Amino acid sequence: MSDYIPADGTITMFSTTWCGYCQRLKKQLDKAGIGYTEINIEETPGTAELVESLNNGNQTVPTVLYPNGSSATNPSLADVQAALA
Repeated sequence: MSDYIPADGTITMFSTTWCGYCQRLKKQLDKAGIGYTEINIEETPGTAELVESLNNGNQTVPTVLYPNGSSATNPSLADVQAALA
């Protein structure tokens, strides 16, 4: 997991191409000017398992990692902003 911990002020977002919640969060992050690294769990080996380990066995996206190492599942923009404050 440490390979995916983002720099301060940014997040790592695990997603899929077909996830509507992921698309919505990306648009909100872009509008708010919050930087993120997106990782598609269907294309990056080992990341689906990482997401499962963070979500009690579920491959729920978006799953977000914060610079402090904490994570959130399907956070709102307000949740992300609060975590980065």
